[in-house]
Amino acid sequence: MFRHTARCLDALFVIAGALIAHWMRFGQPLTLGDDEKLLIAFNCVLVLLLFPIFGVYDTWRGKPLPAMLARVATAWFVVVATGLVLVFTLHRMDALSRLWFGWATLASGALIVATKLIAHLLLGVARRRGMNFRTVAIVGAPGFARTLLAHLEHAPQAGFRPVCVFDTGAEAAHLPAAPMRRMPVFTDIDAFAAKVRTEQINEVWLALPLSEEHTLYRFTRTFRNDFVNLRFMPDVRSLSLFNHTLVDVLGLPTINLTAPSVSPVQMWPKLIFDRFFALVALTLLAPMFAVLAIAIKATSRGPVFFTQVRKGVDGRPFRIYKFRSMTVHREAHGQITQASRHDARVTKLGAFLRRTSLDELPQFVNVLLGQMSVVGPRPHALEHDDLYKDQVYGYMHRYRIKPGITGWAQVNGYRGATTKIEKMETRVKFDLFYIHNWSFGFDMRIVLITIFKGFVSRNAY
Repeated sequence: MFRHTARCLDALFVIAGALIAHWMRFGQPLTLGDDEKLLIAFNCVLVLLLFPIFGVYDTWRGKPLPAMLARVATAWFVVVATGLVLVFTLHRMDALSRLWFGWATLASGALIVATKLIAHLLLGVARRRGMNFRTVAIVGAPGFARTLLAHLEHAPQAGFRPVCVFDTGAEAAHLPAAPMRRMPVFTDIDAFAAKVRTEQINEVWLALPLSEEHTLYRFTRTFRNDFVNLRFMPDVRSLSLFNHTLVDVLGLPTINLTAPSVSPVQMWPKLIFDRFFALVALTLLAPMFAVLAIAIKATSRGPVFFTQVRKGVDGRPFRIYKFRSMTVHREAHGQITQASRHDARVTKLGAFLRRTSLDELPQFVNVLLGQMSVVGPRPHALEHDDLYKDQVYGYMHRYRIKPGITGWAQVNGYRGATTKIEKMETRVKFDLFYIHNWSFGFDMRIVLITIFKGFVSRNAY
């Protein structure tokens, strides 16, 4: 019933948007021409046919709101593009006002998206107050079950209410069930099934490791004749450092264990910002570059720039650029000595450049070339990569995204030499937190902190 109502409303919004656009363009909302009426009718039919294909009317319960709104916007764009093709095919484009068409597209799209957003928010309010919820029974070991319960507790707007838990760990070990958030915990599958049937629980979530195939089979067999939704939520926490996403590969459902969950489309704002910011920075800083180049040449012998091979995204090597801050010297093969306090190799000008991070500015060239990002984990020397990759858990996962000039670890004070393994472990934790929680807004936050907090650091020498 709700879906049929939603479809009719969307068709009405197509008409309403066209009338609003006609009023804005001509000042007469009800005097549509025959060509305009034909296009509106065609778009209404397309909305009724294509929106269900795009999953617009699927349940939004527990799904991310931005992704669902993006799906609605994409479906509307396809409808408009198809209508535009019809107009060109019938050679009626000259009979339509292009301004009216543009206003109608925006008005109808805004009405459709806005009403779905309002409906979602109202449902969220209702679910927080205990209405429109689905009951859930969780099957799994206590650790992962508690994780799911915490997620449900912090997302009441999703409309899932946990009712009971089946403790697979206690059942396997023939131990009493551990208490869990003041709700019944079962170790007997028959008693659990009776609970689900008696209370007509809507869903059973099988929160099991991939190795528990036999347990998965037991519960699917137990509920094979019941009208209860069974959801398999594989417990793969120990297999990866990244959020797990389900993708389609050759028509087969596949779980990403190590690949970041951010899609290329989501990364477009970051890519555009990187190139634009690097271009502006290099243009504005060109006079400073010239002054620093002259000063480096005048105060010590050697090249202006220091270059070194570092790892980029997915381990691809690139040559990083810095202003030279040390005297020219030669290291033993396979050895990199980190700069230390009062290091004799650091020139007087170089000490100032390192302390103020001015030596890092040429890396905007790397950003412009697409080898680095403005924000991301800092790339380390290859020798340090070889040293830490087996000592620090998750170290090499930092290279799953582009390295950056500044990062979450750096704005939290973790920059400069890492003389102790604990320092590198903490830095890596900050880098992995950034990767897990990446968003374009998070990048902008780090950039603003870097600008207002300054580039000076007492840990850089």
